[in-house]
Amino acid sequence: MSNIDWKQIETVLLDMDGTLLDLHFDNHFWLEHLPHKLATLQGISVAAAKDFMLAEYHKVAGTIHWYCLDYWSEKLKIDIVLAKREIEHLISIRPDAIAFIDALKYSGREVILLTNAHPDSLSLKVGHTHLDSHIDKLISTHQFGVTKESQLLWQKLQADIHFNCQHTLFVDDSLSILQAAQDFGIKHLLAVSNPDSQRPHIDTKDYAAVSDYGLLLTDILQNPPRL
Repeated sequence: MSNIDWKQIETVLLDMDGTLLDLHFDNHFWLEHLPHKLATLQGISVAAAKDFMLAEYHKVAGTIHWYCLDYWSEKLKIDIVLAKREIEHLISIRPDAIAFIDALKYSGREVILLTNAHPDSLSLKVGHTHLDSHIDKLISTHQFGVTKESQLLWQKLQADIHFNCQHTLFVDDSLSILQAAQDFGIKHLLAVSNPDSQRPHIDTKDYAAVSDYGLLLTDILQNPPRL
């Protein structure tokens, strides 16, 4: 469980997939649905399609291509947005997310969504979840041309929104991205240990972690930031 000094937190940067939304949609799409479509289109086995996809994923992991729907549409000759719409019923917000976001805002903090998701994917998910009505600003790292794994992203982001590293909390389910934020100097970090509702909890190593935002609400509301 986290030990956050909430009085120090003025800005909260929130990841989307696995942090506010159930990661099950993305895991199912990239690891099951898309390989099955590829197998059908190319006349190969699902196992062969999965092996091919995993190899392609590893080639671009952590880069803007990995998150770019245009890149995968061209690579696979499949309309990725259309393919996502085929299973969009699986898009779901975490049951504890809205109360968490609303508590942060009610307590006087700026809340910003920061995702590596492609703008088309962000638009699809916002359409289903209406996150935009709860969050101050939605940012896809594609507007900067670089991902959260890169120090260049954090430099560009700070120049854009002028957050103070000492008074910012960053929440994400990716340990490598949390490490990048830590390397940049963001003081307050929180991992999500249950990003996919259909999979076991993950080991968050040395990072403070949360599996139920509801447990944070009292501290958030009773400890507004010292502005």
